[in-house]
Amino acid sequence: MIDFHSHILPNVDDGSRSIGETFNLIKEAERAGFDSIISTSHYIENYYEVSAKDRQAWINALSQKLKEENINVDLYLGNEVYFSENIIDLLNDEKANTINNTKYILFEFSINVRPINVYDVIYEMLQNKLKPILAHPERYVFVQKDPQLIYDLIDKGVLMQANYGSILGYYGTKAQIIVKKFLESDMIHFLGSDVHRENTLYPRISEALNEIESIVGENKLEELTEINPRKVLQNASIDIEDPKEFKLSLKEKRQLNSHK
Repeated sequence: MIDFHSHILPNVDDGSRSIGETFNLIKEAERAGFDSIISTSHYIENYYEVSAKDRQAWINALSQKLKEENINVDLYLGNEVYFSENIIDLLNDEKANTINNTKYILFEFSINVRPINVYDVIYEMLQNKLKPILAHPERYVFVQKDPQLIYDLIDKGVLMQANYGSILGYYGTKAQIIVKKFLESDMIHFLGSDVHRENTLYPRISEALNEIESIVGENKLEELTEINPRKVLQNASIDIEDPKEFKLSLKEKRQLNSHK
């Protein structure tokens, strides 16, 4: 399996806080069944701004050490780029980067506030031959209130990456409800741990996989955890199914509309 979303590099964002924690995380990932990890450190202007060159140097050094220690996990460079109208400039200036220098770019919104220029920036990315992937759509408060946005983005050409922890309630009941609906409706194309700390997500991957497989089946699970991520790393095209409309039960609507 390939972990599509992680924060394993030390001291470059709010993820790993030391080299020791980084290696512990990678060992946890291997035990959880991952043979590859895409490092998607945050890139947020004026906040987390470690350059692509410096992060690649970390990937190279860590990969060499893993080889020496016989830890069979491959590392790939990526970013989780905070949504901004400057995304293209950040890529051109080699500050932020795509996944493994492909056309695929992982980006995130603010958890609480929907940006007003979503479609303009998405259009610009597509015009620049990029393939945008939205990180953890189930976690955004405005998506939980109005999931139609995700249908619209998929229709425009955006792919979706869900977090393993969401199906376990790691980010709350609302994210759990929404990710289940998205999985049932063929609206998720990749899965990632979004791991930041050791002894948090990786030890629960098996539990999450069982839950997700019960929703999508074995073949679809392989697509989300191995086939689609591998295509991204190879810069290959991904064919997706048209999403199905979903309906919320009265109980689910009440839970999503609650203030908890």
